[in-house]
Amino acid sequence: MLIDISVHFPISNSFLSLIGRVIHIKQTHQAMKANGTTVEEILANLPEDRLEPFNKLHKVIVDHLPKGFEAAISYGGLGYVIPHSLYPDGYHCKPSEQLPFAGLASQKGSINFYHMGIYADSVLHDWFVEEYPKYSKQKLDMGKSCIRFKKMEEIPYDLIGQLMQKMTAQDWINKYEEAYKPKKKK
Repeated sequence: MLIDISVHFPISNSFLSLIGRVIHIKQTHQAMKANGTTVEEILANLPEDRLEPFNKLHKVIVDHLPKGFEAAISYGGLGYVIPHSLYPDGYHCKPSEQLPFAGLASQKGSINFYHMGIYADSVLHDWFVEEYPKYSKQKLDMGKSCIRFKKMEEIPYDLIGQLMQKMTAQDWINKYEEAYKPKKKK
């Protein structure tokens, strides 16, 4: 039975959309569990044709992560998160999980890169969509926060590095809390 909770609790549509996107990422990561329980194991246990581009993309992401983010296991996959030491509340649906921000997965037909900042910030999204053709001949294959790379030789590593630097950990916490934390009544 589905209940429209917005009748009982004032929740914005943008918040519901953001939460739906996070849940989708969670389900995607659960459905396509990485082969390993540590970052190092995941990076080592990839199909042969994905090993080099996946590891290179991971290195670009890590090399460009602003202070406050770290690579970690997030929902059974490779994620880039804000650790509990900086955001003790964790992810609201599962507080034992660190606050997710980005993720990387080797799917059946592509390497998928998830970036919540692109979904949460329309200016960042528009910048990325405009810049993408300057870095790749491949048509952009993108969902709300998922970018699928089907041709490994067309992964725009430099652009992904720039994207990772566009949002600080505090920026992401602010966006997340803006959507999640209830507004105080006057």
